[in-house]
Amino acid sequence: MTSVRGRVVRWLDERARTGVVLGPHEVEVVRDLRVPMPDGVHLLADLHRPVGADRTLPTIVIRGPYGRRGTLGRVARMLAYEGFPVLFQSCRGTGGSEGVFRPQLDEQQDGIATHRWVRRQPWFTGRLATFGESYMGYTQWAVAAEMQRNAPDRAPEAYVLQITMPDFGAVTWDNGAFALQNALGWSRMMDRMSRGPAARLAMLLPDPRLGRAFDVLPLSTGDTAAAGRPIPWYQDWVSHEDLTHPYWTQQSYTDSVGEVTAPALMITGWYDIFLPWQLRNHAAMVAAGNAPLLTVGPWGHMTPEKAAPAHQDTVAFLKSTFADEPSSRSAPVRAYRTGSEDWHDLPSWPPPGTAVTEWFLHPDGRVSEETAAAGVTEYVYDPEHPTPAIGGPSLGPDTAPADNAAHERRGDVVAFRSEELSAPIDIAGEPTARVRIRSSARSFDVFVRITDVHPDGRVMTVCDGIRRIGSLGTRASDPEPDGEGFREVEVPLWPTFHRFRRGHRIGVQLSSGAHPRYARNPGTGIAAATAERTVVAEQVVAHGGERGTRVGLPVRRV
Repeated sequence: MTSVRGRVVRWLDERARTGVVLGPHEVEVVRDLRVPMPDGVHLLADLHRPVGADRTLPTIVIRGPYGRRGTLGRVARMLAYEGFPVLFQSCRGTGGSEGVFRPQLDEQQDGIATHRWVRRQPWFTGRLATFGESYMGYTQWAVAAEMQRNAPDRAPEAYVLQITMPDFGAVTWDNGAFALQNALGWSRMMDRMSRGPAARLAMLLPDPRLGRAFDVLPLSTGDTAAAGRPIPWYQDWVSHEDLTHPYWTQQSYTDSVGEVTAPALMITGWYDIFLPWQLRNHAAMVAAGNAPLLTVGPWGHMTPEKAAPAHQDTVAFLKSTFADEPSSRSAPVRAYRTGSEDWHDLPSWPPPGTAVTEWFLHPDGRVSEETAAAGVTEYVYDPEHPTPAIGGPSLGPDTAPADNAAHERRGDVVAFRSEELSAPIDIAGEPTARVRIRSSARSFDVFVRITDVHPDGRVMTVCDGIRRIGSLGTRASDPEPDGEGFREVEVPLWPTFHRFRRGHRIGVQLSSGAHPRYARNPGTGIAAATAERTVVAEQVVAHGGERGTRVGLPVRRV
């Protein structure tokens, strides 16, 4: 028999409108278990135990910094209702756990200690899997290869990795550009969570201080503007532009992704902040001979509609892996194609039959597969009036494609169009732009966006990407200018699986910023943490010939 409280909680979970159908088990919860770390710190965890469950199913470990109750507690219970015991632990310095929270830096040692502790407990079922999204996925990567290498008998035996990646430095300094909206927004959120119930309750209201903080210079003062005090990790992030610095390399597990041989399920969305890296991690595991199951939906980082299909995939994967239940999947990859708004089962990602086709940008504003005539396109970028971000992946709930029609009328944005398509075109993969550009500024950004231009005039985002030139973090890899001062800047764009319908046009947009999604580039080339002075950048884009400005589209002909 479960408690009255347990029955009430289940009743509330059934009415939470997540779209998830609850499993058959009742659940008992043991709160605030103290898990000892090697340095004497104790981390708190809640154990969700299904009543009368089959003990052949694995015990699931979740580790995260956002607390263990509320919506996140429901995620753990959803798995427990299906028969999985779930230990949900708060990271060091969060959710009542002792110690100081240092994002990313302690997750490997604390995770390894936790897994060893779990295997010694009387309620452990003999098999172990990990689960979680975002930071809770990073904590899985932190232990995966290290434990498999040095303690294979204690390592997790399966991973469920949702909207996540093993190197948060790469998303913080995305091709040299500081992801201000996410970095400062997340830091502000975590700071408020640490201040007690009243501050956490205030998170339900708009945060005008954060909005104002996005516009302050230098960047190192943004945390004080938003939170009223410096935030230690934000100061570390903004002051370490170079991703080869030990501060970042010590917390990156990208290089060991291919060493992970346990079964894995990856779930992500076309509008998620971690998408490019997660798909590259998938490719690395495939290349190493351990192809994870992969689901990519029409979701952002916080899309509520992801909950039900992600839960269904997770339960099916774990029961297939540990209980030999038949898999319901007909292919290892399941991907949603935008533009046609339908799901596809695929043998691999990118799908077979995809080939890169160069589409050239012409000085008269056209985009075509024909090489362009010689010419230039010019625009001016003023950091005092930065080009704003229109949509795009973020930590917010609204990341659906945005209409760029009004945005493209700005003087600091230039747009190119193909002819109307006589037949549909699919693109499936990671497009790459190569922009021949010259700037009057010492440092500048190149922002490229592919759009789907509808017959009714809407200009909808498909995918985009940024590359900074001339910064402390990029100078070692910056392309050299030619005799006329032009550099060929390679800009990897967000992966996509999109159909351009017949009668639509392929659009390409060039600019030099997307503030505050990415912090504006002051143009001086000095350290981003301290730069206050700004300079106007006069940008010249060159066209003409096979080396002219172009976009490589991974085309899958229909």
